[in-house]
Amino acid sequence: MLNDELKSQIQTAYRTFLENKSLKPRYGQRVMIAEVAKLFGGIKLDDEGRRDGEPAVAVVEAGTGTGKTVAYCLAAIPIARYLGKPLVISTATVALQEQIVLKDLPDIQRNAGLNFQFSLAKGRGRYVCLSKLDQLLSDNQSLASRQQGFADEGFNLEVDEAGLKLYTSMVESLATSKWDGERDSWPTALADQDWSRLTTDHIQCTNRRCGHFNQCVFYKAREGVQKVDVIVTNHDLVLADLALGGGAILPDPRDCLYIFDEGHHLPDKAIAHFAHHTRMAATADWLEQLDKNLSKLLAQNPLPGDFGRTLEQVPQVARDLKPHQQFMAQALTEVSDFANVEDPSGQVRPQHRFKDGVIPEHLCDMGVELKAGFGRITDMLQRLVDQLKEAMDGEAVGVTSHQAEEWYPLFGALLARSEGNWTLWTQFCLIDPPEKPPTARWLTLTEQNDIEVHVSPILAADTLRQFLWHSAFGCLVTSATLTALGRFDRFSQRAGLPRSAVCTMAPSPFKYAEKGVLRIPDLGADPRDSAGHSAAIIVHLPAILEQALGSLVLFSSRRQMLEVYAGLGGAFRQRIFVQGDLSKQELIRQHRSRVDDKQQSIIFGLASFAEGVDLPGHYCEHVVIAKIPFAVPDDPVEAALSEWIERNGGNPFMEIAVPDACLRLIQACGRLLRNEEDSGTVTLLDRRLVTQRYGKAILNALPPFRRDID
Repeated sequence: MLNDELKSQIQTAYRTFLENKSLKPRYGQRVMIAEVAKLFGGIKLDDEGRRDGEPAVAVVEAGTGTGKTVAYCLAAIPIARYLGKPLVISTATVALQEQIVLKDLPDIQRNAGLNFQFSLAKGRGRYVCLSKLDQLLSDNQSLASRQQGFADEGFNLEVDEAGLKLYTSMVESLATSKWDGERDSWPTALADQDWSRLTTDHIQCTNRRCGHFNQCVFYKAREGVQKVDVIVTNHDLVLADLALGGGAILPDPRDCLYIFDEGHHLPDKAIAHFAHHTRMAATADWLEQLDKNLSKLLAQNPLPGDFGRTLEQVPQVARDLKPHQQFMAQALTEVSDFANVEDPSGQVRPQHRFKDGVIPEHLCDMGVELKAGFGRITDMLQRLVDQLKEAMDGEAVGVTSHQAEEWYPLFGALLARSEGNWTLWTQFCLIDPPEKPPTARWLTLTEQNDIEVHVSPILAADTLRQFLWHSAFGCLVTSATLTALGRFDRFSQRAGLPRSAVCTMAPSPFKYAEKGVLRIPDLGADPRDSAGHSAAIIVHLPAILEQALGSLVLFSSRRQMLEVYAGLGGAFRQRIFVQGDLSKQELIRQHRSRVDDKQQSIIFGLASFAEGVDLPGHYCEHVVIAKIPFAVPDDPVEAALSEWIERNGGNPFMEIAVPDACLRLIQACGRLLRNEEDSGTVTLLDRRLVTQRYGKAILNALPPFRRDID
């Protein structure tokens, strides 16, 4: 299929782009263009134009500065247009998504001589639901109109004045086309709790039966997405679409050419997407409200026929199930040995993990009872939701079409919550097949002392195989960090790559040895002695950072970060911004402003500052990494994976901990050189890189900076 005409079009587009931008070709960029063209251009088609044969998957690690967005777009867009299939570009972060939509694609349109249309696809939850907005506005206006009458009688009727003003303003902005209905384009920030009242999900949405369907901003946006050549979205939305069978939000995966940028996040995103949790006390309260609210609904509305008979049963089942929920909460409290652990974001929460994911037998028996109870509620709510759909279509089921349209979102939300609990208890009680990776199962204690029950797969391999690799027309996965210790094994295992997948490295154009220095000083402290290591950092850090205008200091734990900050002198602390004191965007803005004023500025950050943070030039002349970023040892998913590998004769430290730490360290080092003019120093305050055998393996996988080792 990759005929001479297509090859010529891709080559011409690249040459035209370089000439118009006065750029020189980059070797890594050419490698990537060739790999993408070979992948998508080499797919065999069946009679219906679908992929015929093995999954078409390629993985390309493209070093920083390769210009990978330009490379994959110039190769993939002509092929996608030739095939008449959509190109879906998916990212893990909003920052990259915005860069592709606002900068990269318009730049390619202007300078590469390619004619194509693109659009940004967002989930339903980013759009206002016109039905909910209309209802909220009507309710508040009705309340406001009755307020004076009640006041005359001596009663005070509370009206949400701020809400009424917001809803009125939204309706007016929609009517005058000043707002497109997206949360992100509303001129002021909206709190999550305010926005949640204004949006919906696929379960609550009445779709074509909604009286506002023809004006629906989500469906208009979705219709627009179906008409373009390139769709930019995020990993979560792609996974959500695939979980719904594909084609629910995005085009049919069998017709899509997917490019997953920041693809190293894909396995973890897939794990999170298929993980489940519930809160015990909150769900017991929900069951009580379900009983009361539906009983009240029945008392106010005589409902004949099947709908009424089914509805009458739900309160009783909820009433019967609540004690089982409370018994389970008590039983979980009795078996739990909660210990404080730090999660990857640096938050400390009490946690109890079930070793090997195995649940005690008596808890399994109780879980089976909860599964059965939620199964009964789910079945009844599903029948009610189906009957409400029929009523909206004009079929007589004992509910008017107006009532059905009003009640459908409510019953859809009830169904979603019941179904979520049924899925959780199903997974909680499941006995894992011995040949498969187990499910991680654990408990956390919330700030309200509620027990949160979690179940999660520990690998995304089977999920991605089933939903993505075997379904899609073709997939490219790319990132600056896909290898660990110089190999693709880690990503391949976690992502379940098919045997037919091709893995390639496209080198960075950066001259690391000329532009950067990697220093490993001897602080005289072992990082495994947390207190001693922190004390040594406090002593040496001011001298280490003395020459740099802008610096980034990265810690593996919040506790050590705060210890070091507290131990430094007051004058030096004035130069430091600590992650968590401000929003990430505001912290970076203030840091840049200080550097622009030629004042020394230092950022103290955790894992989220080791990736995706762009501080070119003087904004980051020195990166200090406190210690090798091994994963938090108490992370329940990683711990369950380690146990499984050990049980199968493997070495979890060498197979998981070291490759993962290597990947994180490469990402952290990647904060130093952001363009070809940058220069600076990376200082690693962990001697294990030179004293331990695994440390030397990590060291050799880092970017080839000039080394300065004490």
